[in-house]
Amino acid sequence: MSKPIVAIVGRPNVGKSTLFNSMAGERISIVKDTPGITRDRIYADTEWLDRSFTIIDTGGIEPESGDILLSRMREQAEIAISTADVIIFLVDVRQGLVDSDSKVADMLRRSGKKVMLVVNKVDSFEKFMPDVYEFYSLGIGDPIPVSAKAKLGLGDMLDQLIALLPENEEENIEDERPRIAIVGKPNVGKSSIINRLLGEERLIVSDIAGTTRDAVDAVVTRNGREYVFIDTAGLRRKNKIKEELEHYMILRTVSAVERSEVVIIVIDATEGVTEQDAKIAGIAHDRGKGIIIAVNKWDAIEKDDKTIYRFTEKVKQTLSFLSYAEVIYISAKSGKRMDKLFDSIDAVIENCALRVGTGVLNEIMTEAVALQQPPADKGKRLRLYYITQVSVKPPTFVIFVNDRELMHFSYQRYIENRIREAFGFAGTPLRFLIRERNQEK
Repeated sequence: MSKPIVAIVGRPNVGKSTLFNSMAGERISIVKDTPGITRDRIYADTEWLDRSFTIIDTGGIEPESGDILLSRMREQAEIAISTADVIIFLVDVRQGLVDSDSKVADMLRRSGKKVMLVVNKVDSFEKFMPDVYEFYSLGIGDPIPVSAKAKLGLGDMLDQLIALLPENEEENIEDERPRIAIVGKPNVGKSSIINRLLGEERLIVSDIAGTTRDAVDAVVTRNGREYVFIDTAGLRRKNKIKEELEHYMILRTVSAVERSEVVIIVIDATEGVTEQDAKIAGIAHDRGKGIIIAVNKWDAIEKDDKTIYRFTEKVKQTLSFLSYAEVIYISAKSGKRMDKLFDSIDAVIENCALRVGTGVLNEIMTEAVALQQPPADKGKRLRLYYITQVSVKPPTFVIFVNDRELMHFSYQRYIENRIREAFGFAGTPLRFLIRERNQEK
């Protein structure tokens, strides 16, 4: 089931990142160091009152000059508005109400989206409340006073936020059709892939209602099986606004990935794999989705007998955290290897739902320990007692040990590799939870 998306928008320096960090607390998963990838701290999963949701820390939406104020502001705000379920519009009580706030508020009010007006930097309610009342003139509801830095008023704000979140979508539980998100940088051919799947194959196409996010969903039927493809195309570079637009590209990608089982990461063969590709891939990896790496426009580059080998090595090097993902080379323009895309999707779906018996898992772990002794520290050696699989999508395992601190990342990766050697699990990440034996209950 997808999590609601909450976007924090506002002018620069009103405290968006501070509020983001205060809401996320210790639950920010994306900031963990992962070898082989550089990612921004843009989104995080959090929860309040047993409701889980995703918060997005967006870039400032104030333009550089008055001449392009409205166009720049509208371009960035509309992307956030179209993608998020709820907008937190953050303003600064110390700076007071400014013209830029009024223009953003006007767009938000006319959008029909659910908006919370939050007034930040209210370090003393007694001192600043008269200034908070000034923001009533924006006409988008009651201003909620908070101090993101001091964590004042956040509980009341989150209570009101929960009331605005959409109800759980029960139809997502009943809908067993696999959902595949097509993600990647602008202009890598995401829409071309969708059009090729829909057009040349003369497949059944229908619009899916019930989503307010700016993504195009299409149903494709192949060999009697329906697939729902989520196309995140449409974000174009305008006026060379790079840093701000990247935030909204990430926001849109998070939204699409949340609703999917399998993510196809599209890379432009003419550009090669980039850091931006790594950021997008990291979103799917962090969320435990099945992943396929599709190198598009393969027909547009000059090749020799080692081109695929060199390109694959570069992809594996830059996206080292996706060593389990298959790399396929396609051309949406000519249709080359597009059938292989469906074969890979079917295989990844199967692997994401694969369960392994506890007895077999423990045999593999016992053999692995015999072949490579666990690490030790200060005379104390790691002991692995028991392993069992507790869930799927992604496959998740619990390993009981004598001391969690002794389970180094490298040895956990060794155990993972032995499991992959036995069962494959191609295209799906594996999750491992390390527990001490006294935590078994």
